[in-house]
Amino acid sequence: MKAHSPKSSPVPPEFDSVNRMRVTKILDIKQENCDIKTFTFVDELCGKAEPGQFVMVWIPGVDEIPMSLSGITSEGRTSITVHDVGDASNALHQKKAGDQIGIRGPFGNGFVPVKGNVMVVGGGTGLAPLLPLTERLVKVADKVTVLSGAKCVDNLLFIDRVTNVLSGVDSEIVITTDDGSYGVECVVTDQVELKMEKEKFDMIYTCGPEQMMYGMFVLAEQYKVPLQASLERMMRCAIGLCGSCQIGKLRVCKDGPVLNSEQLRSVKKEFGNFRLDLTGKRVKLQ
Repeated sequence: MKAHSPKSSPVPPEFDSVNRMRVTKILDIKQENCDIKTFTFVDELCGKAEPGQFVMVWIPGVDEIPMSLSGITSEGRTSITVHDVGDASNALHQKKAGDQIGIRGPFGNGFVPVKGNVMVVGGGTGLAPLLPLTERLVKVADKVTVLSGAKCVDNLLFIDRVTNVLSGVDSEIVITTDDGSYGVECVVTDQVELKMEKEKFDMIYTCGPEQMMYGMFVLAEQYKVPLQASLERMMRCAIGLCGSCQIGKLRVCKDGPVLNSEQLRSVKKEFGNFRLDLTGKRVKLQ
């Protein structure tokens, strides 16, 4: 009897477009602080991205790295905000306006904006993917509270931009620094808990260091508030094939990077505790 191979589902044409590398020029570079720059470019597909989705950025001759979108416009003018922490990000920091980079994406599942009283919590560069979300939220939510935390004043990001986005709507912004050099001296989750003791929130959105987001998850569960968190993991393929970004049974590149409360409950033994390293070995988060 002749064996029959299982039929594979055809790849949607739009996926082929999204996953194909496009070369674009850097239009503008803004120095946000001593270690962080925002790079702006034009890409039509990125202009259709949802807040929280990510792209793979190719630095010619160096590497390809995942980056959240910190700016999204319908005209395709897009930005990524990059912390100089490794070889690829350092090479990107050496680029100048007019230089070329490669883009694949946008990939993954983004944030889902909801109505009502919502809270947005960012730690460090985690505020970057939360900015396009906040721009959507001010159009649909009844009130938006943004909390941003950093180690010190020199590490703060986007204060003017957040203030501008929230102007004219029912909103509140709280800034914390670990050393008290700006705003309230504490970790940002301390202020989150104070807010949650006094107000009822319909949704919490967060992105930042994973231990901070785990703290947010614990608070959200305690106060019975749904949570959406954007996770960061090692990503190579960005389309769910290589498994380098796996957490529990989930693949962050495909099932995330934004995971909801139900998904986070399914991986709570690893969330905030472990990740896979370059070799695929399970290692403790620092």
